[in-house]
Amino acid sequence: MDRRTLLGILAGSGSLAVAGCIGVEDSGNGNGNGGSGNGNGDGSGNGSSDDSSSAGSTGGDASFWYALSESELAIVEEAIDDFSGESDYEIDGSDIAELEDRLVSAIPTGEGPEVFNWAHDWVGDFAESGFLSAQTDNIELDLEGTFTEAAAQAVQYDGDIYGVPTAAETVALVYNRDMVDEPPETLEEMQEIMDEYHDPANGMYGLSFPLDPYFYSAFAHTFGGYYFDEEDLSLGLTDDDTIEGFRVILEELDPYMPQDPEYDAQAAVFNEESAPFAINGPWFVGGLEFDHGVTTLPTVDGSQPSPYTGIRMLYFASEMDNDEARASAAREFVEWYATNPELVTDISEAQGFVPVLQEAAESDDLSESVQGYAESADTGIPMPTHPNMNSVWEPVEDAFLNAYTGDQSLEDAMAEAEERIESNWD
Repeated sequence: MDRRTLLGILAGSGSLAVAGCIGVEDSGNGNGNGGSGNGNGDGSGNGSSDDSSSAGSTGGDASFWYALSESELAIVEEAIDDFSGESDYEIDGSDIAELEDRLVSAIPTGEGPEVFNWAHDWVGDFAESGFLSAQTDNIELDLEGTFTEAAAQAVQYDGDIYGVPTAAETVALVYNRDMVDEPPETLEEMQEIMDEYHDPANGMYGLSFPLDPYFYSAFAHTFGGYYFDEEDLSLGLTDDDTIEGFRVILEELDPYMPQDPEYDAQAAVFNEESAPFAINGPWFVGGLEFDHGVTTLPTVDGSQPSPYTGIRMLYFASEMDNDEARASAAREFVEWYATNPELVTDISEAQGFVPVLQEAAESDDLSESVQGYAESADTGIPMPTHPNMNSVWEPVEDAFLNAYTGDQSLEDAMAEAEERIESNWD
């Protein structure tokens, strides 16, 4: 499972659709287990069915696809109903499993949505692939005056606007307050606490940490390493600083983790209060049922881990170019959704996502979890939007897993990953 699939479907308890045929007409009751993304539902999504899409609507309708956790899904579906009920437009929402695959299949055939929700790292690749509609001249919002600077920049590519930002996300250190009195500031302090609890024979561990490239990017960046530099289009997987960062995970953190590096196994031990710490994102904390805190990752030898950060955005799909009435409905909905401070705050409080609407971001009432993720985001690095980045995730994941299992040395695995990535670019 790659980073882009993972982030859309992972939550404490998700409600996801089983991937089915392309059209949203078949959307049904697809309830699944969001931890692994393996849905057990019997439909293609949770959302409004197209059969009632334009009833009572005079301004046109539009389709909105997303992949959300259970807690956020309820908020978003209520927002869709509110907008449709209070405006002249009708929005048909569908919760879609394997969202990227569905979009890539549906958009070229004219069966995709007008709007979909995802992090900003698709914008370059999808724009170059013709999957997006530039709405630069049609958007009435002043992006820079309405949203944080990073968010306003994230939705633009090559001078055009391809969507509107809704929230920021990254990973951070989550801790169980019943086990941890004060969050650690250094790796050594964290290890002292993990040593107190780590007892695999009795089902206790020091750390919950899914080994996915988005999650461990923080350590690759700790000493100045990197995956991909979109300025000079270079790879840094074999850079000494990157290798040193990867070694922190393999040598200093992995001994405290469950042996299975996959998301479900890692998340479960923290969810069950069998570990004091977790490294995870805001989608994770929405399902926690015990007192927890969120803080920045601890420093390593005086250096700060810098996780990749993402801006969640509502993308304008190329379907917008086919029907002006539907495009108008989509724009009206997106602008209403992204600038609704109550909705933005509700999603932030339910999931821990960091608001990027200036009015909400500057609030003094943000929860401690949101503040923790905001502080972690401040230490982070925005995910590259260059189309070449999409060829980086999977080879990095495979290479790190080979090093983790001992099938290859870390250096050989990353050298092979770079060769694989460069061949994909060719």
